[in-house]
Amino acid sequence: MFEDTYLTIKERSEGIYKEKGSKFISLAFPVSNENEVKDIIKDIKKEYYDARHHCYSYILGFDKSTFRMNDDGEPSSTAGKPIYGQLLSKDLTNILVVVIRYFGGTKLGVSGLINAYKQATIDVLNNSCIIEKTVNELYSVSFEYVLMNDVMKILKEFDVIQQNHRFEMDCYLEFITRKSNSVKIVDNLSSISNVSVKFLSLI
Repeated sequence: MFEDTYLTIKERSEGIYKEKGSKFISLAFPVSNENEVKDIIKDIKKEYYDARHHCYSYILGFDKSTFRMNDDGEPSSTAGKPIYGQLLSKDLTNILVVVIRYFGGTKLGVSGLINAYKQATIDVLNNSCIIEKTVNELYSVSFEYVLMNDVMKILKEFDVIQQNHRFEMDCYLEFITRKSNSVKIVDNLSSISNVSVKFLSLI
């Protein structure tokens, strides 16, 4: 059966790791799309303008299909990849972690950098409130006014969220349901003559 839940974080959180004078400030954010990610990174670079590196990784989508790692000038795979690895180890998605480095004068070497970015990420994730969310789908339903009771009975039975109602001779509404219930609801609604159900998007 399709797993229709995923883990993410509730709100922004912070962490820190220090090594040989270098300071690694880690920030975690719940995000839902790449535009949000870009805006947050832009703001962080303004806020921490005097830092040498702003490295990050993010994962998006309940299936974790969109992800990126960025080393921001650190040696290849020493920053973004260890951040990403910790997100995977916690099974998280719809999350961005940025690690800001203030150089302390002593080079840490490749293994030292990998460990520092990993530990900074572990700290911020340990400080985060991890929550479980459902994968939801948005549908529209069009029907004649005389079918109102039949349609509403099904929607109430499955306790869906309704929105954008238009009750006239020709009625229209949208509903949100968790993915695991969607097939049953759509089948029940479609079994009523002259009811049209359309899938709009994943939420």
